[in-house]
Amino acid sequence: MRRYALLVACGGLLWACEGSKMDRATAMDPKSCQGCHPSHYEQWSGSMHAYAAEDPVFLAMNARGQRETNGALGDFCVQCHAPMAVREGLTTDGLNLDSVPEHLKGVTCYFCHNVEAVEGTHNNPLRLANDATMRGGIKDPAPGAGHEAAYSPLLDRSQPESSTLCGSCHDVVTPNGFHLERSFEEWKGSLFAHETQAELQTCGRCHMQGRDGLVAEVDGVPLRRVHSHAMPGVDLAITPWPQVEAQRALIQRELDTTLVGVLCVQRVQGGVQITVDLENFGAGHHFPSGATHDRRAWLELRASRGGQTVFETGVVQAGQAVTDVERTDPNLWRMGEYAFDEAGQPAHMFWEIATSSSTQLPVPTALGPWDPDYIDPHVIRSFFVPGVADRVEMKVHLRPIGLDLIDSLIESGDLDASYREAFPSWVLGSTEVVWTPDTPDRDRDGCVPDVN
Repeated sequence: MRRYALLVACGGLLWACEGSKMDRATAMDPKSCQGCHPSHYEQWSGSMHAYAAEDPVFLAMNARGQRETNGALGDFCVQCHAPMAVREGLTTDGLNLDSVPEHLKGVTCYFCHNVEAVEGTHNNPLRLANDATMRGGIKDPAPGAGHEAAYSPLLDRSQPESSTLCGSCHDVVTPNGFHLERSFEEWKGSLFAHETQAELQTCGRCHMQGRDGLVAEVDGVPLRRVHSHAMPGVDLAITPWPQVEAQRALIQRELDTTLVGVLCVQRVQGGVQITVDLENFGAGHHFPSGATHDRRAWLELRASRGGQTVFETGVVQAGQAVTDVERTDPNLWRMGEYAFDEAGQPAHMFWEIATSSSTQLPVPTALGPWDPDYIDPHVIRSFFVPGVADRVEMKVHLRPIGLDLIDSLIESGDLDASYREAFPSWVLGSTEVVWTPDTPDRDRDGCVPDVN
């Protein structure tokens, strides 16, 4: 018995039997993929790729940027957040996305799977074939597919070329020439970009984990190594959106294995020295990365005796901006990037930024110190506590975007204040460390945790 797949096209319902092939207009609608690729579609539908043109922060920043630059921003934001809408000539600045068909918003199936070449390193330099062929990482696609199919190393996450497809959109240079986002450049300088399979970790291998399964739910398709299209990072939808709780769990899982945190407590003259060692073990790029100037990552450290706090730093309340704490907490260890305008003053919006200084945790560059490319990825800070402590706790927090920036967008009238409470705040599980006098001696670098 022949099997039929339901394809949803722009103009309505289209039934296509095996052997028939969808045309370009049909292929551009993600819902056309849903019938044969339900799990991939479901995962993508909850991703930040699908959400890219709906995100209230993107819409607010773009609106403010267009206004404050008198339109000079042009398609800078929307070329990545709704690339098909730009390429189909339906928007030039992203201010009219409400009138753009849904299937052309966000980063769609067609936009990635129709790429035939990468013609640069940043700002979405992807060249589409503009045909009806969907490219992927399978070298022998099944002949009964509902669309023309072809293999491309750009979509094969086992190949280093695949990172050029992802990375060239996740490296961003502003119209004034400032290198705003550098995830791809950071990865290229890392251990994970080495082309030996023992070391190579492409973007897809981290953000699109694999499993054995069916690429398409049609007769005759063999088991393959397929990969997730949820693509978790650190951002999360702040409005009702499909799969948001699944995304939350995936993001937490990824963050829990990103850093390694080591806590060392020693008795010294007059008190206790607490040493914190943070290593970016698994990000594949610096930490934090992406829109680093917007991220807020920081260490929380507490020391107590008899249940009473004797020292603390990085204690940020829910709903409190990290920058507010930074003004009064001289010990705050914040990881990220500080941005400045042409006059050297702090810059808040990306179109104002001319320079920056980084406090990111570096990505590993080599397996060990014997390699000439090795750069020590450990970042260490010490804190002195007068007196004695019998309990020390640490953890690293991450907010995808600072509440100070959100407040600025609210104050300018570009973002509704009701969204403020929806922004997530993550704790990285591998950095949650507790020391007490009974903690076993790790004998690390001569550090003996004995402060009884």
